Formats: sequence, C-alpha cells, structure tokens
Amino acid sequence: MGAHARFSPSAANRLIHCPPSLVLGEVFQDEESPYAAEGSAGHALAEHLIKKHLKQQTRRPVSDYYSDDLLEAVDDYVSFVVGEIESARKECPDPIFSVEQRVDVSDYVPDCFGTADMVIVTDKLVHIIDLKLGKGVPVYAEKNPQLMIYGLGILDMAEMLFPVETVRLTIFQPRLSNSSTWEIAPEDLKAWGDEVLRPAGELALKGEGDLNAGNWCRFCKARFICRQRAKENLKLAQMEFKEPALLTDNEISEVLKQADELSKWAADVYAYAQDQAIVHHKQWNGFKLVMGKSNRKYTSEEEVAAAAKAAGYTDIYKHTLLGITDMERLMGKKEFARILGALVYKPAGKITLVPESDKREAIQTSTAEADFQKED
Repeated sequence: MGAHARFSPSAANRLIHCPPSLVLGEVFQDEESPYAAEGSAGHALAEHLIKKHLKQQTRRPVSDYYSDDLLEAVDDYVSFVVGEIESARKECPDPIFSVEQRVDVSDYVPDCFGTADMVIVTDKLVHIIDLKLGKGVPVYAEKNPQLMIYGLGILDMAEMLFPVETVRLTIFQPRLSNSSTWEIAPEDLKAWGDEVLRPAGELALKGEGDLNAGNWCRFCKARFICRQRAKENLKLAQMEFKEPALLTDNEISEVLKQADELSKWAADVYAYAQDQAIVHHKQWNGFKLVMGKSNRKYTSEEEVAAAAKAAGYTDIYKHTLLGITDMERLMGKKEFARILGALVYKPAGKITLVPESDKREAIQTSTAEADFQKED
C-alpha cells in the first residue's frame, strides 16, 4: 500500500455517488491547499494534547499555522474528547483509547484505509470521533460514509475483544460550533458495508458506473472540467431570467437551491482556466493576463524603524492586547475564568439563509429582522 489510499474514506461520499470520479481524478495532480496544511497542523496538536492527557509519550508539534483561532478550536475539541475519555473510564473498567488510529477496510474495498482521529472502545461501545477544522460547510455524522468506513474497520478489531452493541460516530467542528453524533447497530453497519460500500468500491476502482454531479463534487480533482457537472449547472444558467420581482416564489426557491453550486462551479472553472494561463501559458479566446492590485510593503521593518527613529519619530509602534487563547494560556484556565470570565463573551453568528436540510435550529423571523437591522 502507498502513502495514500486509492479509495480514500474521506472521498467515500463522492465515490459512492459518482464511482467513475476516482479514475477521472487520477489524471490530475494531487492538490495541497493551505487549508489542508492548517488542518494537518491542528490535528497534530490535538493528537499531542490528548496523548498528554492519557500520559502517553508525545512531543509538542511546532507550526506556523498556529493562530489564536486554530488553537482555540483545537482546545475545544480536546476538551470534548477528554470528557468522552473520562466518561468511558466510568462505564468500563478497562476501556481502550487510540489517537490517530490507522483503519484498514480492504476486506470491503481493496486499498481502502485511513486514519480515525479518536477511537474509544468499551465493553459495549465503539466510539469514533472525527475533528473537522474547516470554516465552510457543516458536516453531520448521520449516515456519514467516511465515519461508517472507520466504524467498519474499528468494529472488526473491537469485536475480537468485546461484544460490541453500538457503534457511535461523532463529528466535531469547533469553528462552526457544530457537534453531531449518530449511532448504528453493528449488524446494520456491516450490511451497509456489503450492500453499499463494496459494490461502489468495485465500480470506482474500475472507473465504471454512472457520473453523477452534486455537492460531493467540491473536492473532486476533475471538478474543473467535468462535463457532467457542467451539464447540471448549465440547467440553471440556461433559465430565462427576468427581473427578480417578476419571478414566482417557486422560481426563486429553485434558484436558491442551485445558486450555491452554480457559483462554486463557475469559480472552479475560472480557477482552472487561470492556472492553465499562468502556469502552462494557455491563451483563452477573449481573455488576457494582467497584474492585479497590490499594496505597498516595507523592504525591512528593522531598517524602517531605524530610519524613522533617526529622523526623530518615536511613536512608530502599536501595542495590542493578547488574544483570548494566548491570555488563557498565560493565566491558566481557572485563573482566566476567575479574572476575566465576566469580561469575555461569544457574539451571535451572522444570520444566513440556508436549505431546510441544514440541521441548525431556525430562528424567529422577528429576531432575524431585528438582528439584520443591527448589522446595517
């Protein structure tokens, strides 16, 4: 096996819905985004902190991605996991804890393996916790293929030791204040593995099956120029638009349902075309490359400071208060809560119109109107 699974659990939702996307995507180079790098840094820190709590040997990682925001998100996740660890210790005399556990599911799909962020096994329960540090779209545990695959792999190992009755799957998204948990019986999970995962994996590895566009296209490497995705999005683009006030309520609802995917598709096509023009010197009919706007920068902050001071200017620095995460680390959590607890608050998030399938609780219209007016 290589460093990366060919049928990756993280891509399972897409590969189950659109099996040929695996082979189509293999002609493109792997993508490495700063968001993925930041996520890896956050997972490494979470692993260290949890192992430290478990009194396992570990070394604190170092990364340029450790911002106040990321550190606070990791702290929230670690606090949640520690709570689950202590609960398991009360329920079972000898629970098993594993951080960043490699999971192999090749019995169902060849070359299918991944890493579960946190695994807790008691005499009756397998609990898999997945940390997601993204700030974009909420992800939920219910029928989540990635976590179900992890569940199959861990269940196979756990049943050699315990008569497991329940598989619990949890997704924790601290930056979106989203925590989602779903439970499934072992026999139902295995049935899903046989009836859904196994046949989808067989088709995907061969590049067979039907192309199918949907929200799972987001991380597909072929998404930029996939014809099936273009067909689906052009259905909306070909709609004969009038002034918004003349559209019916049903028409506006249809636009809202598809507009997000349409805008993402258009942005992906644009990003692909721009990359081809800049990196591969491709010329697109009707387009050209230009220099974008930029801001002035100092060549050397040290030399600037020295020159300004030499000219008699002394008030050249700004002083800022430590962020909440750094302040809490400086004081310790108990002292921070005692001294500054009453001076810290968490503002409400920005009001957003989302599909009814979104699991966040709806707010009252009168409240939304009042808050919207405040934002203006």
